Amino acid sequence: MQADVTILGGGPVGATLALLLARATSRPERIVLCRPRRPAVVSADTTADPRSMALNHGSRVLLASLGAWPAGGADILHVHVSQKGRLGRTHISHADFGVPALGTVVPYPGIVEALDAALALSGITIRAGEPAAILRQEGDAAVVGQDGQDGQEWTTRACVHAEGGTFDHQARNDLHRDYGQHAVLAIVRASRPRPGWAWERFTTEGPLALLPYPAGPAHDTGRYALVWCCRPGHTERLAALDDGAFADALGRTFGTRLGGFAAAGPRHRYPLGINLRRHVVDGVTVAIGNAAQTLHPVAGQGMNLGLRDAARLAESLAPLLRDPSARAAPLLSAYARARGADRWLTSGLTDFMPRIFATGLAPVEHACGLALLGLDVSRTLRGPLARQLMEGLRA
Repeated sequence: MQADVTILGGGPVGATLALLLARATSRPERIVLCRPRRPAVVSADTTADPRSMALNHGSRVLLASLGAWPAGGADILHVHVSQKGRLGRTHISHADFGVPALGTVVPYPGIVEALDAALALSGITIRAGEPAAILRQEGDAAVVGQDGQDGQEWTTRACVHAEGGTFDHQARNDLHRDYGQHAVLAIVRASRPRPGWAWERFTTEGPLALLPYPAGPAHDTGRYALVWCCRPGHTERLAALDDGAFADALGRTFGTRLGGFAAAGPRHRYPLGINLRRHVVDGVTVAIGNAAQTLHPVAGQGMNLGLRDAARLAESLAPLLRDPSARAAPLLSAYARARGADRWLTSGLTDFMPRIFATGLAPVEHACGLALLGLDVSRTLRGPLARQLMEGLRA
């Protein structure tokens, strides 16, 4: 078998790239998507899997254009940013930017389910099973192998690494920093919910985010996706609490804006860090999404940055799909140059924010509070930051 593009990793970023490439070619079967064999996708509104993605406005437009926008998300119309124990806050509204929503919260299984449905109609080649790997590069092509498959080796004109995994299971890249924070993920219920509002509250241990969670078919309103970043020892203590004590601890940290809390699902913990490749291209191979950069979850930028990677890479590889004599290497080099600014700006913001608010130094905390106040009163200051978080820096 010979492929035009092989994608290693069938998560949302790899699947989105495959759909974009299939749309750009008359031979979608030459787009190969390699992914693990997995069980049937569970219902998107289950509380058994607390992973929720805050997809920004740009990501929604992209996925909708592919017929892969998941139904039943919870729109974010307002974002409230504050700092525990200090003055200063910022309010960002969708009305300030003329968009229907700043973003939408979708359970991770719902994203996968919508993309799988679109992939089934795309005509691309899906190879599910053992992980595939690049065996070697030969001239203007790479040889890819996958164990347990008939004809388990094939050549490809370009190969994309799109399966990054979580920070604690990744190989060390050029910029690697453990934040000394773990994220507690859970679904909680508020007694006085505010529909359409998302909350980011910085503490001396890390940020705490509450995102509106889809009501689901049972119309279970008032639920929020919780991402609570704190020191590893603290997360261990939180994990050991019963549901009532955990809800009380959350209320003491977040405050009373949403009334009281109650647990609405299990809790999960993940270590946090940044792991970023300085150079994402090697010959005819390229890394995107978490394979190129794993970020802190503050402001929910990781998935959105990965989807922007996929969109720009599909544009860069379009000449390869049209012209059998085109070479992937120069096209990938151009892609890397085009994506550099957005990658470094987004990773820099998400690296800076959780660290600067967690110094524990009073002068720094007061300066952060003044910065939040300045963003709140000046749309000139607030606008560029909000645009970056909504759409990224596109080139």
